[in-house]
Amino acid sequence: MPERTSYDAVIVGGGHNGLVAAAYLARAGRSVLVLERLDHTGGAAVSTRAFAGVDARLSRYSYLVSLLPSKIVQDLGLRFAVRKRTVSSYTPAVRDGRPTGLLVGGGEARTRTAFAELTGSDREFTAWQHFYGSTQRLAERVFPTLTEPLPTRAALRATVDDDALWHALFERPLGELVEETFTDDLVRGVVLTDALIGTFAGAHDPSLRQNRCFLYHVIGGGTGDWDVPIGGMGALTDALADAARRAGAEIVTDCAVTGIATDGRSAEVTCDQGTVGARRVLVNAAPRELARLLGEAPPPPAEGAQLKVNMLLTRLPRLRDTGVDPREAFSGTFHIAEGYRQLEDAYQQAASGGLPVSPPSEIYCHSLTDPSILGADLVRQGYQTLTLFGLHAPARLFTADNDATRDRLLAATLAELDTHLAEPLAGCLAHDADGRPCIEARSPLDLDRELGLPGGNIFHRDLAFPYAEPEDDAAEGTAPARWGVATTHPNVLLCGAGAVRGGGVSGIPGHNAAMAVLEEG
Repeated sequence: MPERTSYDAVIVGGGHNGLVAAAYLARAGRSVLVLERLDHTGGAAVSTRAFAGVDARLSRYSYLVSLLPSKIVQDLGLRFAVRKRTVSSYTPAVRDGRPTGLLVGGGEARTRTAFAELTGSDREFTAWQHFYGSTQRLAERVFPTLTEPLPTRAALRATVDDDALWHALFERPLGELVEETFTDDLVRGVVLTDALIGTFAGAHDPSLRQNRCFLYHVIGGGTGDWDVPIGGMGALTDALADAARRAGAEIVTDCAVTGIATDGRSAEVTCDQGTVGARRVLVNAAPRELARLLGEAPPPPAEGAQLKVNMLLTRLPRLRDTGVDPREAFSGTFHIAEGYRQLEDAYQQAASGGLPVSPPSEIYCHSLTDPSILGADLVRQGYQTLTLFGLHAPARLFTADNDATRDRLLAATLAELDTHLAEPLAGCLAHDADGRPCIEARSPLDLDRELGLPGGNIFHRDLAFPYAEPEDDAAEGTAPARWGVATTHPNVLLCGAGAVRGGGVSGIPGHNAAMAVLEEG
């Protein structure tokens, strides 16, 4: 039961953004209550012993860290760290009937050689260096703005200070830039994948949703690096919950919120345990859930488009490409069926209502960089984890029969992986205490049911460019508008992924909602 009948702030949802907001507000002396419907905090950023009797704590849903600002870690005194990956990616291929691939990492000289061996010249590597040099400059300029009041479009463009890059990434479909910059189909595909994580779109989609997804995937930390959370994603949310509690926030789990009533100045939040009052309500849930709690019309439907698979192996499988060590290939992002044409084919097939014939996916092995998620016996025996994220699997494909469709897609995805392995992956899977293979898969509909992600959308809705729309919102709006967390109710704020500059494991919406509250006093 909540300890009080009224609070300065009630936060609906104990995911990482809600915990960030709770910690900031409690540290500022506000009375704070966090209400979480599940029996644990963390939301999608949790570590779980997914397989019966097996001492392996997997990042069940979200699994890498890029967008979390060091500012938040330092401000809140979090006991949390990440580790760099020495390999960025490996993409297997077949050229002239010979198994080969592209390994990006291990130093500039090695990467240059890998590009030349795959493509036959230095042209693609030179283009690669120029392209990602530009995105790094973009990251250095844009990322710091994410924890500041929301800039206008004109102000952000001035911050970027590169009209050609602005035009290419903020105004034209990303496919145009990719095709102008690179000629090799596989290289083009590796670049495009960052635009399609959890986003169902083609390279030339006029909505530019692929551009927005790409932007968030290349600006993280001011570098675009994707890092491994030491101890798994649960280490972050456990640290956040500890920080919030140490600051004085109250966290109640197993307590679903069923309604929010507000007159704009004060609010009442109804939950399984009763009703509590609040000066402000911060909602760490999707806009769809916010509308339901307020009894208002829902926003346009959101849709996720991914298959998430967790596995535990007794050992890594051997590769058909003998020129690369599996321990390197799987330590970065291992791309499957993600050539440029393959990605477009998969998109068109799914858009037409069918499962992709060659499902694209990307895989990485957490335990190669951070073995702490495995028990000591598993480490000694050489066990490894694999995390797979499948693309172009929109929720609409699963509505008729979720379980059967998920199983078919999983089988097709693993079969696609097997084409690049020297042995079937199934022979490397560990087994749990009941003798079952250590593999689990989640469709968009599973994620909706388990986490309340609308249609399984990992961003809660389409990502937005990180500037104010319309232009005058940033300069003339209320504090919540200036921070990109406003709703139609002055004292109800969005602090989850559905806020402007939300999405990913970042804590940014939680930070910004807390700043808006503190700015208003």
